[in-house]
Amino acid sequence: MAGLTRAELQTLLGAGDRRGETAALRTVSTTTHDGLDLHRITVTSGSRTLPGMFVVPAGRTGPLPAILYCHAHGNRYGIGAAELMEGRPALQAPPYGPVLARAGFAVLCIDMAGFGARQTDGTEGALAKAALWRGETLFGRMLDDLAAALDALAAHPSVDAARIATLGLSMGATHAYWLAALDDRIAACAHMCAFADIGPLIETGAHDLHGIYMTVPGLLEKGDMGDVAALVAPRPQLVASGARDPLTLPDALNPALNRLRQAYDSQGVSDALTVLTSPDTGHEETPRMRQAVLGFLERHLSGASASSFEARQSSPSS
Repeated sequence: MAGLTRAELQTLLGAGDRRGETAALRTVSTTTHDGLDLHRITVTSGSRTLPGMFVVPAGRTGPLPAILYCHAHGNRYGIGAAELMEGRPALQAPPYGPVLARAGFAVLCIDMAGFGARQTDGTEGALAKAALWRGETLFGRMLDDLAAALDALAAHPSVDAARIATLGLSMGATHAYWLAALDDRIAACAHMCAFADIGPLIETGAHDLHGIYMTVPGLLEKGDMGDVAALVAPRPQLVASGARDPLTLPDALNPALNRLRQAYDSQGVSDALTVLTSPDTGHEETPRMRQAVLGFLERHLSGASASSFEARQSSPSS
């Protein structure tokens, strides 16, 4: 299905109007350890206060390339933004926060509604149902909060606003590429273990493995996930999947990838799309995925080679 537009996505999401809002990143507390400054922060925008974490290399004033890190779901509502520094079972160790900050990135992650410090907002089901009754979506609210975080990150004095990428796994992956589809300020996007068309998943019942947060009424009348990710082109995008992941099985992954490749090919930027499918793994990051993500971010945000990134990670002075 062709022709899905950014304006149509905004309408389907039922997102609020943030025009006139000014977002700011405010530090609640700071700890310095092992070459990193970890700030517990809030992003304020309009009436919202969004808690999270911001980690940067200690002593670096910037401007730094930055990552808006989108946390996963995994039915572990207590983790939220803590995933940045503590990881989760589906991810490789060590967690992305320390790894990326030591490589010279500023990294921000906020709690999504219903997760981490925002569990008091309500359960996922209650939040999604309330949004739908109001003609909105929980997914739209989450993306709106991430847009506010992007505003704050881009305005931060330590950050180079022209070099911001999104990154995530599972729910975080979907947030990462949808936000990039909606906002050109995202210079590059890397996502793992979520990308696949919803239509084929519905045919097999596998769509029910997704949380209700991801329900976007009317999307399939306009397009599907492959069409959403195609809006990221011509900007660099990395898509990583496990062939045994029930959320990204070939019948749902391949049609989405085909349309995504067509979008990049049609703009003459096929080299800007990186696709990695692990043949024997499921819903988890693999060592090869980790290496691909880190190399992708270095290449497109810092201009250094993957080998130089790996050298810095292993250096005692890093």
